Amino acid sequence: MIRYLMLLPFIMATHLSDCQNRNSIWIFGDSAGINFSNVSNPTPYYSVMDGRGSCASICDTSGNLLFYSYNTTGLGDSATYVLNYFNDTLINGYKLCGQGLYNQITIIQKPLDSNKYYIFYLGTNVTEGLYYSIVDMSVNVGQGAIIQKNIQLKNNRQGDCLQAIKHANGRDWWILSKPSSNPITSINRFTIFLVTSAGISAPINYDFSNASDIDFQKIVINNRATKLMVINFKGFMAKYDFDRCTGIVSNQNIIFPQQPNGVRNFWEGAYSPNDSLFYATATWYSFPISDTSRLLQFNLFAADIPGSCDTLAFNKHPNIYGALRLGPDKKIYMANAYDWGFPTYPYPDSVYNQYNMNLGVINYPDSNGHSCSFQPFSFFLGGRRNYVGLPNNPNYQLGPVVGSVCDSLTSGITTSQFENSKLFTFYHHDWQIVFINAQGLEGRKYILNVVNILGHLIYKEEGNLDSHYYTHDLSMQGLADGVYIISLVTDKEALSAKFVRQ
Repeated sequence: MIRYLMLLPFIMATHLSDCQNRNSIWIFGDSAGINFSNVSNPTPYYSVMDGRGSCASICDTSGNLLFYSYNTTGLGDSATYVLNYFNDTLINGYKLCGQGLYNQITIIQKPLDSNKYYIFYLGTNVTEGLYYSIVDMSVNVGQGAIIQKNIQLKNNRQGDCLQAIKHANGRDWWILSKPSSNPITSINRFTIFLVTSAGISAPINYDFSNASDIDFQKIVINNRATKLMVINFKGFMAKYDFDRCTGIVSNQNIIFPQQPNGVRNFWEGAYSPNDSLFYATATWYSFPISDTSRLLQFNLFAADIPGSCDTLAFNKHPNIYGALRLGPDKKIYMANAYDWGFPTYPYPDSVYNQYNMNLGVINYPDSNGHSCSFQPFSFFLGGRRNYVGLPNNPNYQLGPVVGSVCDSLTSGITTSQFENSKLFTFYHHDWQIVFINAQGLEGRKYILNVVNILGHLIYKEEGNLDSHYYTHDLSMQGLADGVYIISLVTDKEALSAKFVRQ
């Protein structure tokens, strides 16, 4: 223990240097963004993204953009894309699953591997489930490529609330999600995965059984990652404890119970830097329409948290308040969108105004009431436009818990609970594509065969492996519905899996 305590300052300094500046560049909306490299003077940043909501970005430790990911829309053929710092699509970085809601993508570095990154993404009513892909930034002359694509972790409908939290050891990660039930049920379930250098664990569920698991719900994490706030579109708000060492969610404190008629709809939230205040955007219904957005502040140290609610601003449509995010400069940024008519995405070329070309800013978010200095439309996006989404980037700079010696393998999840499969398949019905992925391959030559249930060969490929990974998108258009068998044989192993085309 004494040796550990002596090494702790060095370990923490090394960790912090590895995590600095990961969140320096935000990319969102219609080619909009912010560069926080100079935190005292953030500036607009431009990209080729055009999406209304879900997005995430990650930089290197010097604050240079590595890549970003975004979803097009929840209408029609929704898909997730991955682009590099040149705004070029990564090799294999197209037709990732997902849907264009708002908090459905997040990016983390693979533990103990400086070149590989996980992109987690989920779908609600389009390609339902939770998925991940892996980016390797060491290939393609440092511009990166997708080396694993559309591996499915969950196959059920998901709520719009994907999050990642750094483990207490400062190295590994927790992935948090919630289901969305259709028809609606009142499970109020958290699903937790642990990500280590060994892989991704099996899911662990925590149920509280007092609020609906619906599409529009959010998990908001405080800055020490010890508290979670859950809000939803039925007016529910509740606070929970989170243990970064074990991943346990506990001690529910309901601030607002769910409303049967949904007059108050919570949209997004953010904690102040010192975690004493919670900000939320919400929509109030003036029946029969939803026409008023509000920015609210709650004092989390008040004896009566609901009674501490202070309305900092409200606005009638067509201006819509959206996502709230704490920036690297310790200010909270609020997205605005302009409701010009249905569909609100994409904007026509003629729709440029103060609502969609600026963000609101809370300049002193640790201050109570109007002394927090909320300034609407005060950050100009340099001529680009925003919708109601902002990047869903985790707190990369969260360090290890000082004095804690907890390790991933003693966190309540055993090594046997990690995914040990080497070959994964996922069939996308709408695209008629089967995504084939393999990990941990030992050989250097391979043969891929795909046969139908009668044993008829429908596809064959052979070649050389230049890594321990294999990925392939195989079109199944024109083939009959039914069961198909995939075999991947290398010079050292033979793997097989099956999928159903239907």
